[in-house]
Amino acid sequence: MNMRSLIPWNTRSPANWAGDRDPFALLHNEMNRLFDSASREFGRDLWALDGFGGWPRVDVTDAEDHVRVDAEVPGLNEKDVELTLKDGVLTLSGERKVENDDSDRRVSERFVGRFARQIPLGYEIDEDNVSATFGNGELTVTLPKTAQSKSDAKQIEIKSAS
Repeated sequence: MNMRSLIPWNTRSPANWAGDRDPFALLHNEMNRLFDSASREFGRDLWALDGFGGWPRVDVTDAEDHVRVDAEVPGLNEKDVELTLKDGVLTLSGERKVENDDSDRRVSERFVGRFARQIPLGYEIDEDNVSATFGNGELTVTLPKTAQSKSDAKQIEIKSAS
C-alpha cells in the first residue's frame, strides 16, 4: 500500500499547488513588491542622512604635516555651520532651513534640518593653528599635526607564517 494514500489530502494539497497560486509564494512576492516600492519612495540610500555616511559629504586628505577636511555645504554660509574639535574628532554641525514654504510641493529631495557629522582624525592636532575657510558652498578645515604625531609612525616587520 502507498503511504501517500493514507494521508487525507484533497486536490488543494501543498504538493499540488501551482507556483503562482502558492500562498507562501504570493506572500513572498507581495513583501518584495512592498519593500521595492518603499525603497523607491525613500531613495536608495536610506542611511544617507543619519551620520553613517551622511550629510555633508566630505573629503579627508592626510598630508605629511596636516589633515585637511573639505565639506560640501551648498546653500549655507559660515554662520550656519559650527566646528568643534575634541579628543581628535572634528565635528561639523549646523542647520539648513527651509528657504520657502511651498505647500503645493509634492516631492522634495533636498536635505533640510539639523545636521552633525563627526570625523575621527587619528592624530594629535595642533589646536592653536587650526584654520577654516568658507567659499562657494565649500568649507575647508586645515588641521596641522603636532610634531609628536608626525613621528609616531612605526614600521612593522612582516614575518613569514611558516
